[in-house]
Amino acid sequence: MSNREAASTGSVGHNVPRAEGIDKVTGRARYVDDLVFPGMLYGRTVRSTVPCGRIRAIVRDPGFDWSGFTYVDASDIPPGGKNVVTLITEDQPYLAKDRVRHREEPIALLAHADRRRLEEGLAHIRVEYEEDEAPILDFTTSPTVLKEITIAKGDLAEGFAQAEVIVEGTYRTGHQEQLYIEPNGVIALPDGAHGAAGPGAAVTVYGSLQCPYYVVKALRGLFGLPEDRVRVVQMTTGGGFGGKEEYPSVLAGHAALLAHKAGRSVKMIYDRTEDMLATTKRHPAFVRHRTGLTRDGRLVAVDIDLMLDGGAYVTLSPVVLSRACIHATGPYRVPHVRIRGRVMMTHTPPNGAFRGFGAPQSQFAAEVQMDRIAEELGMDPVELRRKNLLRLGDATATGQVLRESVSAEEVLDRALKLHEERRRARGAGSGDGQGGQAQEGRQGMRGTGIACFLHGSGFTGGGEVRLASRAGIELTKDGVRLRVGSTEIGQGTRTMHAQIVSDAFGIPYGWVETSDPDTAAVPDSGPTVASRTCMVVGRILQRAAAKIRAELGPYQSPEEFRERARALLAARGRLVVDEQYEKPGEIQWSDETYQGDAYGAYAWGCNIADVEVDPLTYEVRCTDVTAVIDIGKAIHPLLAEGQIEGGTLQAVGWALCENVVMQGGRMANPTLTNYIIPTTLDAPRMAVEIVENPYSQGPFGAKGVGECPMDGPAAAVANAISRATGVRVTEIPATPERLMEALDQAEPGRSGR
Repeated sequence: MSNREAASTGSVGHNVPRAEGIDKVTGRARYVDDLVFPGMLYGRTVRSTVPCGRIRAIVRDPGFDWSGFTYVDASDIPPGGKNVVTLITEDQPYLAKDRVRHREEPIALLAHADRRRLEEGLAHIRVEYEEDEAPILDFTTSPTVLKEITIAKGDLAEGFAQAEVIVEGTYRTGHQEQLYIEPNGVIALPDGAHGAAGPGAAVTVYGSLQCPYYVVKALRGLFGLPEDRVRVVQMTTGGGFGGKEEYPSVLAGHAALLAHKAGRSVKMIYDRTEDMLATTKRHPAFVRHRTGLTRDGRLVAVDIDLMLDGGAYVTLSPVVLSRACIHATGPYRVPHVRIRGRVMMTHTPPNGAFRGFGAPQSQFAAEVQMDRIAEELGMDPVELRRKNLLRLGDATATGQVLRESVSAEEVLDRALKLHEERRRARGAGSGDGQGGQAQEGRQGMRGTGIACFLHGSGFTGGGEVRLASRAGIELTKDGVRLRVGSTEIGQGTRTMHAQIVSDAFGIPYGWVETSDPDTAAVPDSGPTVASRTCMVVGRILQRAAAKIRAELGPYQSPEEFRERARALLAARGRLVVDEQYEKPGEIQWSDETYQGDAYGAYAWGCNIADVEVDPLTYEVRCTDVTAVIDIGKAIHPLLAEGQIEGGTLQAVGWALCENVVMQGGRMANPTLTNYIIPTTLDAPRMAVEIVENPYSQGPFGAKGVGECPMDGPAAAVANAISRATGVRVTEIPATPERLMEALDQAEPGRSGR
């Protein structure tokens, strides 16, 4: 009997073995680059070398031997197909035809069976341009709006009239590279190639990706095909963080165009540099806050102007802006609110989804603003937050009345208690407490910062209704098999879903069969994004299990379950139950006014960060982070804790060292030698505490966990640096150069000393 089979029933809340863990550690797991098909070609991309301009000509050297090559440009789009990536807005071409709008934009494709010859061929293709306009590289001065949202509550003028104190501030956050461990990669097979395309399929794609049905939709548009003629198979995937949400649709389209023209399978795997240069990143943000308060610290009015850098095309910017705006007031009660959000176009590579998508940017601004307010009022930043935190019965900026699972005050109190216990255990001095007094010593200037935050679980407003996600379960003679389009990208999807289903049936965890999605075999469960995979898809699976249980009739043990299952299958043949998302009746939302219940439930969090600032080099080291997060129910506590630790470290890196340097519209540091991320040596000590305040519509009470941990640490670190140095940090990453400049502005000549 395997370890999974030996696991007892009641697996929810226990650290069962990962469903795909053995395959990964033994090497049985197959990544896309492990696949090789007979006669396979390798593909590469010819990219723009200018940020904007008209394409005059694509010149292939007539003196070069082009035999054995397959070449594709925009003229090779099949009849009936469209040269546009089908997503929210159809504005991004697969291959630029007449003009380019950013550096690294795809213009043509080349394939060959020999990788060395392929590189030689690329060197013999030249694109001629007419640069007919000055590029727009600063989104704060761009005249072109890609998307605009306004959220209003109460009467802003009345609110500011009531205010006794008004505090203003501006905040900036930079790009961030997802830096998943496995770069983007796909293999495309043309109609019938190697018998792998499936019955009637015209295009098959194997890939490292998050959202198989996004790719299906995109390829249908590119080739003008019905859904049943496109098949997408997810291979074992080495991370995503949002970077493999929409971009694989572009890469899959490129490989499929080459395969279609060549009549052979084509593999396209980006190396790290190409992946960093060409794919999407976190949207940079510029946020203005104007906050009105009473003298005792009660928030009465907030006016927020938020701008995001969308890059050259829309991609997923509307949903990023939506979440940024909805989260812009943080976890606080404000009677009068106006939030104006815009995504601006620039001649830079498009930006897209990244863990938290918009909420980390807007809540960074909100939490640094709260510390600035506390300083202005001479008030303890903890007590300012406590006075204004959302509680049961309060209404958010969209007018959503919070009916259940609200933990803003609880996570704050538990974080303070845990941080103090750890401080005492370390024997830290009085300057290391949450009060945040600066302390300067041999190791540098020290400070402590705090941030409170929330994160909506699932798609915003009516998004889940529009997705109409489906998931199902098939009864087998030995247990059940999951039919799920959600992807495992390292976060534990397959394990968590198996736990939910095993407990829903009352059978051992090992009796639940899982696999990576194949769109020819599983329904569309919606994208694996937005902290929805557990709460939304897990709940659908729970309902499917209940229907099968009703078919089986009552049973008292796992063994009796098997007996009934085998008898039912013998009598009826195959039994599959697919269920569709059902909106809880109390949720009401207007996409037109942005009013109502933005999310079914929120995760709540609090971070406390300790930092040391070197007084000579201005290098900041985050030494300790306390993270308390309410996720409703930890289906797998160890995996949930890992998600919190990982998101926290990503946010610390974003705050301190992950600096995307753009020059002339192109990333100038696209390697791991000059784009710096935290290593294990840089990671702070972390203490994680999970709060379980259940949500009635989540499986076993669970809400989302994956993104909430990203929302608070950057602000906590920035506030800690401000406490340590006496200079307000309003822009991240807080590199030594930026910190030195800020200190010099506050105290001229300080860096010289």
